Amino acid sequence: MKPKAANEELSVLCKALAHPVRVQILQLLLDRRCLCGDMVNALPLAQSTVSEHLRILKEAGLIHDEAEGPRRRYCVNHQILKRFKTLISAV
Repeated sequence: MKPKAANEELSVLCKALAHPVRVQILQLLLDRRCLCGDMVNALPLAQSTVSEHLRILKEAGLIHDEAEGPRRRYCVNHQILKRFKTLISAV
């Protein structure tokens, strides 16, 4: 049986990936670091919608961002993604 903390961690990560757009954003970021505008151009969504999905992924720890002047560049947090894979494989 998994410890309660691991179950909660898995639940948070699964919830963050429970929307197809967030999965698509994660897939985009696996290939390269992107500005929010790059993702808006790649997705048929408004900038505010993309920003909200980025916020959810960032709060779960799946992505992080770096300042690039007045903009933010996003990338996958490979350590958390690896942890997610470990947790999900134990289910």
